[in-house]
Order: sequence, then structure tokens, then C-alpha cells
Amino acid sequence: MIDIETLKEYIKVLEDCSLAEIEISDEEDSIRLAKPSADAPVVALSAQGAPAQAASAPQAAAPAVSGKTIKSPMVGVFYAASAPDRPPFVSVGSAVNKGDVVCIIEAMKIMNEITADESGTITEILVENGDVVEYDQPLFKIG
Repeated sequence: MIDIETLKEYIKVLEDCSLAEIEISDEEDSIRLAKPSADAPVVALSAQGAPAQAASAPQAAAPAVSGKTIKSPMVGVFYAASAPDRPPFVSVGSAVNKGDVVCIIEAMKIMNEITADESGTITEILVENGDVVEYDQPLFKIG
């Protein structure tokens, strides 16, 4: 199990270097830490902390989204509803007020409710349920 002090050290390493993300795993656990960066290399670490592999992060450029958007505040998995058998929080044409929950992003097994930062109408949903989203990635267009 990765203890909190070791995790803090990995976070500090990530903050202090030009890496975009690090992935650490051992026999029991695996954790991936990421920060927003365009062209930083990605390194996976073994349980002993040695680089297991290094590669430049091949990332397709996200299409530019103009107008008002609701963006992801974190890296994680996008969920449109609170449970698979529940209706989505919003759909195209839904009116939202500032502070309304529009989706959930799961990060490190924690479900984070994402809220609208302004009032308006959802004009487009830019991601699919279950997609992995990046920090600051547009999720919804709002008009």
C-alpha cells in the first residue's frame, strides 16, 4: 500500500519537474498523478521508484471550443448521471443555474460533483459518459 507520506513525496516531485504525469504501482496498488502540460514527458515508476519506462505524451490537440463552457476542474472519469440507472444531470436544452450539478468526475475513487459556474442553457455536451477527461477540458457548451 502506498502511504500518505510517500504520496506527498511523489506529488512534490511532480510539482517540481517538467513531467506531465507519473504512475506508481506495486503488487497491491496503482496511482497516477497528472498535471496540465502540453508537451512534458510521461514516466511510469516501479514500486521501488525507478523509472519503468519513459515516453513523450502523445496527445491529440483538443479542438478549440469558443463561447461559454463548463470545464473540468480535474483529471478523471466523466459521468453524466449519479448512477447507471439514473437520468443524466443535464442534457442539451437543459436550463442550469449557477451552482447546479451538471456531472460527476471520478478521481482516485472519489466522486466529485461538478457544478455550473454560471446560469444558462446547455447547448452541447462535448464528452461521452465514461470518458477520461483532462484538467480544464471543456465538458459542456452553455448559452
